[in-house]
Amino acid sequence: MSDKTRLGLALLGSALFLGLLGDELLRATPLGLNAFLWIATLCAVVVLLARRIGTSLSGGRVWMIPTLVLFSALLVWRDSAWLVALDLFAIVVALSLGALRSPRPVRQAGLTDYMVGLAHAGAAASGKAMTLMQEDIDWDEVPRGQAGRQALAVGRGLMLAAPLVFLFGALFVAADSVFQDYVRSAVPDPRNLLLHVALVALFGWVSAGLVREYLFKPKPVEASVEPWFRLGATELTVVLALLDLLFLAFVLVQLRYLFGGASLVEDRTHLTYAEYARHGFFELVTVAALVLPVLLLADWARRRDPARRDRLFQILAGALILLLFVIMASALQRMRLYQREYGLTELRVYATGVMLWLAVVFVWAGFTVLRGRRDLFAVGALVSGFAAILAINVVNPDALIARTNLNRPNLDLPYLMQLSDDATPELVKALPTLEPRLREQVAFELEYRMQTQPDWRTWNLSRHRAQKALKDLP
Repeated sequence: MSDKTRLGLALLGSALFLGLLGDELLRATPLGLNAFLWIATLCAVVVLLARRIGTSLSGGRVWMIPTLVLFSALLVWRDSAWLVALDLFAIVVALSLGALRSPRPVRQAGLTDYMVGLAHAGAAASGKAMTLMQEDIDWDEVPRGQAGRQALAVGRGLMLAAPLVFLFGALFVAADSVFQDYVRSAVPDPRNLLLHVALVALFGWVSAGLVREYLFKPKPVEASVEPWFRLGATELTVVLALLDLLFLAFVLVQLRYLFGGASLVEDRTHLTYAEYARHGFFELVTVAALVLPVLLLADWARRRDPARRDRLFQILAGALILLLFVIMASALQRMRLYQREYGLTELRVYATGVMLWLAVVFVWAGFTVLRGRRDLFAVGALVSGFAAILAINVVNPDALIARTNLNRPNLDLPYLMQLSDDATPELVKALPTLEPRLREQVAFELEYRMQTQPDWRTWNLSRHRAQKALKDLP
């Protein structure tokens, strides 16, 4: 048997194991310890098989493994659906790291390289298992001698034993209720058998494709895209200059009214300061999010002119970023005033987090794109994105929202009760400080969060702490 076939069979066996493990672990919801164990096992299989064939993980695969372990571990930490979605997004992006095809080092991979890597990771998960079975394994080399005959004998024995085991097992089940309970817990319900088979096949198929993708070093592919149109210095100067003037006009209004105090706003708009701040925050977040692709597109499509014209582009683009920082400060000021008047929500917290991350990305764009080092931009944006997701997990938004809103006079109890178990310890801790009527309502709502028999597969630190706090309820 050739080494290629041996490796293919080992990979196929590993995929079957991951499929069975995925069915056992990930069938239970919500995600928690089960997701971490499965992803960690997937990483271990990749590392062990790479050692077996004497190859080392290189390029994006080196960074993929710890990133997958980190963000799958965060699923064991927090319970918020928003955080789970962000952690899963980070896991998907990490999977694309391992599928990078760029001939350049990871730190110099561009945005297009990461998009190509994501496409290859998706293609591997959906179709590389077929390549494994058709091309990597030469089925004519699989032994069919004594071992094959022995396998056939075992199969015939199983077929002969099956009706006898079924007959006597059915009689034993009918004879003893305790044995019946054991059998029901050990033998899958026929109605769920199809689901088990489907899950094993799904996770096994995905695992086979991903492991094969990460195990073999791919052929480098240059993914840079040349512009199909070019913008001259004059066109770009007009565009950026007009944007700078528009942004400057808005900034002057913000400096006068938003930062000038409540009296100016109330006299001019006939709105309270908080009502004025309430409008426009999400529009300003959208502005900040749109400026980034505009600048990247302008830098990508601009015609490289002599140094003087490049310098003009850098000045105008840099001025736009500086003006945008003032607008982002205005948006954050609006959110502060809004929060002081109306409290926090998940959308407000995460939108603020996106704004702060965009500020970091714009600083990085100034140091890279505007200084002619566009090749370093993508990795910095990626690392800052990973760091932002980690930071928001550390902040624990649901607990922050509960702490903030519980100190407000007009408590929105229905909204607080919709928060995840990340907020439960804060709610329990605040019970003694609430007025009696409100305390009874909160305690009554919290009782519904008690779990009698939690599944170990879905174990999560926040849910564990929540259950521990709920046990202390009077």
